[in-house]
Amino acid sequence: MPAALPCLPILTAPTAAGKSALALRLAQDCGLELISADAFTVYRGLDIGTAKPSAAERTQVPHHLMDVVDVTENYDVARWVADAEATAARLLAQGRRPLVVGGTGFYLRALTTGLPLAPAADPEMRAAVEAELAERGLDALLADIAAVRPDQLPRMERNPRRVVRALEVYRRSGHFPADFGWRGPRFAAQVFAFSPPLPELDARIAQRTQALLAAGWPQEAQWLAEQVPPDTSPLPTAWQALGYREALALAQGEVTLEQAAAAITGATRRYAKRQRTFIRTQLGAELLTAQAAEAALRQLLGTRHGL
Repeated sequence: MPAALPCLPILTAPTAAGKSALALRLAQDCGLELISADAFTVYRGLDIGTAKPSAAERTQVPHHLMDVVDVTENYDVARWVADAEATAARLLAQGRRPLVVGGTGFYLRALTTGLPLAPAADPEMRAAVEAELAERGLDALLADIAAVRPDQLPRMERNPRRVVRALEVYRRSGHFPADFGWRGPRFAAQVFAFSPPLPELDARIAQRTQALLAAGWPQEAQWLAEQVPPDTSPLPTAWQALGYREALALAQGEVTLEQAAAAITGATRRYAKRQRTFIRTQLGAELLTAQAAEAALRQLLGTRHGL
């Protein structure tokens, strides 16, 4: 029989739920090192808008896979899984204890279920499909997929990045990414998920949005625009981070603070609801209270609060 895969604990929650604070407390109490599962904290310079842990917090507890690429680079799920698996394997080999923490669901799903074996991205074809997306819209591209392979539509989940990737691969090969099969995961993951009730989560999102805008998010978005313009084609991955376009519009005087805050808060609330659904349906995890998730993780780690 094949050897059992090593277990890798994962802590996830919707944005603004408080997972970073919980992970930091657990790491301090239990001697853990954190592996970030966030599609945008990987970027150097995206600190405020991504609510990245502070320098002091990162001094207290080792955080891995933060600040690993420049905003001019693209960083995708395949690269993150390879980096996360290598980091976890290295820590375990050294007798250290990793905890994966983050809210980027498709990163976590790839870590727990494996990666597709589809061809590597073709930048030229991807740029052409992205231009078509901008010109024709998401529904038109979904209709193209439905015309040839309606069975692929549920996989798209109306996610523009997924649609672009699917059409890029199909137009090059005549097959969709899922047709190429999968590479299994290197770890047996155990997912611990939590979320406040929606009214509380909504309030936390609104409060955090105001705090991040006051902390300099508009200036950070202006800096990002100076590094890589938001109208660059293909769209740089860094500009897909939630709220940066609205923060840039505020920095450039195109909207008021109230308008920017309302737009970011609304988009973030919608994203958080999608995260909750993804956690339940795609990661197969129950949404616990924060206290229950912490207790379950402590039980796995063999510690009690304060020890």
